[in-house]
Amino acid sequence: MRILITGGCGYVGTVLTQTLLNDGHEIIVVDTQWFGNYLPDHPKLSILKQDVRDMDHIHLEGVKCILHMANIANDPCVELNPTLSWEVNVLAAQQLAEMAIRAGVQQFINASSGSVYGIKEEEHVTEDLTLVPISVYNKTKMVAERVLLSYQDQMQVINIRPATVCGYSPRMRLDVSVNLLTMLALKNGKITVFGGQQTRPNIHIQDLIRVYLHFLKKPELSSGCYNAGFENISILDIAKQVQEKVPSEIVISESNDPRSYRQNSDKLKATGFEQKYFIKDAIDEVIEKYHSGELKDEAQCYNVKWMKHLNL
Repeated sequence: MRILITGGCGYVGTVLTQTLLNDGHEIIVVDTQWFGNYLPDHPKLSILKQDVRDMDHIHLEGVKCILHMANIANDPCVELNPTLSWEVNVLAAQQLAEMAIRAGVQQFINASSGSVYGIKEEEHVTEDLTLVPISVYNKTKMVAERVLLSYQDQMQVINIRPATVCGYSPRMRLDVSVNLLTMLALKNGKITVFGGQQTRPNIHIQDLIRVYLHFLKKPELSSGCYNAGFENISILDIAKQVQEKVPSEIVISESNDPRSYRQNSDKLKATGFEQKYFIKDAIDEVIEKYHSGELKDEAQCYNVKWMKHLNL
């Protein structure tokens, strides 16, 4: 199958692209490469170093599915330049959907976010709850979802709402909770936890890749939104799991962010998907890659730090 992946050089996109190539698909990647390009050459891979806001020269002939991963990710990065974020996260998604319809694309799978729910007290945060986004990032993701679903009568539109992702990627992120806490333990022998009682949902990067592949193989499913998160645990409990693997001290500091998030992914499971990877697997990966020298604590691994460096 011929597939277009926007953001294919990103944290999730890099692993997703490599997996799809291994499965025999022909892949076109569109990415600004702000954080580099870690994809090796492949006869079925075309990489276009291009902004997703400027898609006029992208040809979608023969493309059956678009995996839309390109976005300005997380609250701090969006706050750097809210206008850029609305253009990338919403306007570009709408323009790409228009192009997809004209080209006869059959599937549009969008990387949204579990943060679209805002603050919820419910124990089980399911897809039928109202969305009350509280940050600009949350709002861009919610609006993009609704814009894309307006095209569902012309192609299958799937919005995936991932939990916080963890685990190793060649384009590594160390600004997400599990990866960050593990790196702190490895480098400093000390894990600083702000608050600690906040609950966060998590998903291993390999399971998230499996979610995208799962829907790619199910074009018959109705369009809609799907949570993708399995382990709802506190930040302190994550730190304790790290401590079991890396001898370290846990230091708890006050937090100005007491919010807790939970996710229920029963709707996803009802389509036949089963979790395979866990937080403990992500911790093991970070430890292994750090000790092998493949993973270093570099500025490019922190989105907001690197975007400031690039003056974005």
